[in-house]
Amino acid sequence: TWKWVVGPMFLYLCERLVRFWRSQQKVVITKVVIHPFKTIELQMMKKGFKMEVGQYIFLKCPAVSKLEWHPFTLTSAPEEDYFSIHVRIVGDWTEGLFNACGCDKQEFQEAWKLPKIAVDGPFGTASEDVFSYETVMLVGAGIGVTPFASVLKSVWYKYCHDATNLKLKKIYFYWLCRDTHAFEWFADLLQSLEAQMQERNNADFLSYNIYLTGWDETQATHFVVHHEEEKDVITGLKQKTLYGRPNWENEFKTIAGKHPGSRIGVFLCGPEGLADTLNKQSISNSEADPRGVHFIFNKENF
Repeated sequence: TWKWVVGPMFLYLCERLVRFWRSQQKVVITKVVIHPFKTIELQMMKKGFKMEVGQYIFLKCPAVSKLEWHPFTLTSAPEEDYFSIHVRIVGDWTEGLFNACGCDKQEFQEAWKLPKIAVDGPFGTASEDVFSYETVMLVGAGIGVTPFASVLKSVWYKYCHDATNLKLKKIYFYWLCRDTHAFEWFADLLQSLEAQMQERNNADFLSYNIYLTGWDETQATHFVVHHEEEKDVITGLKQKTLYGRPNWENEFKTIAGKHPGSRIGVFLCGPEGLADTLNKQSISNSEADPRGVHFIFNKENF
């Protein structure tokens, strides 16, 4: 037995040593941004740090806990000179990080007062394969939209730099969220992309649908009154917010009809139930003929 155990144990110890060494490297917090809906953005720099779209890191803040490591998806693009994460305040550890960064104070926080943190990573996910397809469907649920912030930023940088060499030609983006406040921190990025694509006369490059899955009667009345306005009352985008949940069968059939004979990447960051639904739709809407349309499902759950 020891012959079979020694090899894997040696590899495991090597991996733990590498991760320990990486976690000891200095990390500098360059900026802390407070977003609506109790979400903060940490912008950081670390020597030798290289990332790809959709990857994640493990973060430790000794001021909060000396032993706890927590995974967070990177929301910055590889083309940017920093890396960032968005943290929603939903528990004791994230509340501690919020306070340690001085976000509970009204006055300006000096950089030297920010807490020391350790970063391990980045680690790969399925979202890295986005640029392998000409057409992709990106589906985010709630805070699961974070990997697609990185993807959309990177797409824009690549598009501005050299659009002719970009294999990706069409993005269908879906975001499902229960609360209107959750839209606020991500809507700025979509507004910027929307405006810049229109300036370059390529507004069709990105099609997005935002679904609000929970609302009350007061909100519904307000939405109806302002429905005819040019921009959406919730997001400020020209694309109107939709209410309820998508009819995934119709969405898949529509996209299949627009892109016959294509390999379409379906990328999800969301709950397991939604993953099962999208996986079934990807299989049922893929043709048996190798020359037909095929949906390739990729997921990461939280």
